[in-house]
Amino acid sequence: MTIQVTDLNLFKQKALQWAAAFDAACYLDSNSFDDPYSKFDTLIAAGVKDSITTNTGSAFRELAKFRDKHPGWLTGFFGYDLKNEIEQLSSANPDHLHFPDLYFFAPAHLILINGDNIEIIADDPEYILRDIELQVLTTYEANDIKLQSRFSKEDYIDTVNKIKNHITRGNIYVTNFCQEFFADKAGIDPVATFLQLNRVSPTPFGTFYKWKDNYILCASPERFLAKRDSKLVSQPIKGTARRGKTGQEDELIKEQLHNSSKELQENVMIVDLVRNDLTHSAKPGSVKTEELFGVYTFNQVHQMISTVVCELQDGISAVEAIRNTFPMGSMTGAPKIRSMQLMEQYERSRRGVYSGAIGYFSPDGDFDFNVVIRTLLYNSTAQYLSFHTGGAITYHADAEKEYEECLLKAKAILEVLDQSL
Repeated sequence: MTIQVTDLNLFKQKALQWAAAFDAACYLDSNSFDDPYSKFDTLIAAGVKDSITTNTGSAFRELAKFRDKHPGWLTGFFGYDLKNEIEQLSSANPDHLHFPDLYFFAPAHLILINGDNIEIIADDPEYILRDIELQVLTTYEANDIKLQSRFSKEDYIDTVNKIKNHITRGNIYVTNFCQEFFADKAGIDPVATFLQLNRVSPTPFGTFYKWKDNYILCASPERFLAKRDSKLVSQPIKGTARRGKTGQEDELIKEQLHNSSKELQENVMIVDLVRNDLTHSAKPGSVKTEELFGVYTFNQVHQMISTVVCELQDGISAVEAIRNTFPMGSMTGAPKIRSMQLMEQYERSRRGVYSGAIGYFSPDGDFDFNVVIRTLLYNSTAQYLSFHTGGAITYHADAEKEYEECLLKAKAILEVLDQSL
């Protein structure tokens, strides 16, 4: 059933609240960003026809079987620790959130929004429409959340300098070092919190995801990997700068970002890594950089984004193409395996869903997955609230500036939680 409504934004908010009442729900919002690779403005999936929940071991193989069984719409997430299935790696840091490493579900109800058109795909779309219209939205109120960090500023700076020693010795060239901020006994309304985050920080990969009593509230600007017909697309982000107070200052900061040798170096190293990852799935000679060092503006930051594409090799399945590039280069480093080993050593909490990917498979064989960054993770049963921030560490990295960049990336989340660090 295809409909139009008088207030699209209100409909989307009510539809999200309706979806969140199910055991599993996925809300993907492009927030009207001009993205040539996007299939829709908003996707809302709710209710479970069938699902797969698994941890590292044979997760990709099991997902491939599940995908063969369900060739229609699927939504789900890949946790970062699936790295241990792909390479000889391990994860020993504490995990307080307890998401699985992989979860996907075939939705019972699906809503696709493009422009003013709303398509409801369900057994009884009129009943669903009435149910959505009857929703009464809750309002967001920040509660008494007490944020803590796994690192003091001094600890963080000391650790960055230890990592830089590895770079000096030639063990790695660049890595992504992450730290967790968390709150115990945190009671939040996940839907209202996400809607506030999506207002404060609209991004092309805004995502609300519910798995049982666990929630992912995501304002990601980054695409991990998409498939469009026979084309694979990856858009790594490396390079961050604050917004200016005036239009003139904004333009100056963008120009400085585009001309920063450090930021350009970070970006090109990760582009090279992504290009190498894509060769495992690409037709020979088809990997190319479609855009290098593009500077894009979001509410809180400017970001340097590059686009790498290739033609998918015959015989490589969608799931295999994802596995061949996972985890994404922007969240690992180069060389990839050694960087992941070292970050396991220096980080103090398990990344889990953070720096993994959320997205969908569509009935035409395509898929699209983001990078889980700028994201609140919430275990409502344990009332444990968490977010990570990370940044690229290179030979030229200034540890204190890297710490400030972590806080800049957390700006929208801190605003929503009414917190400061």
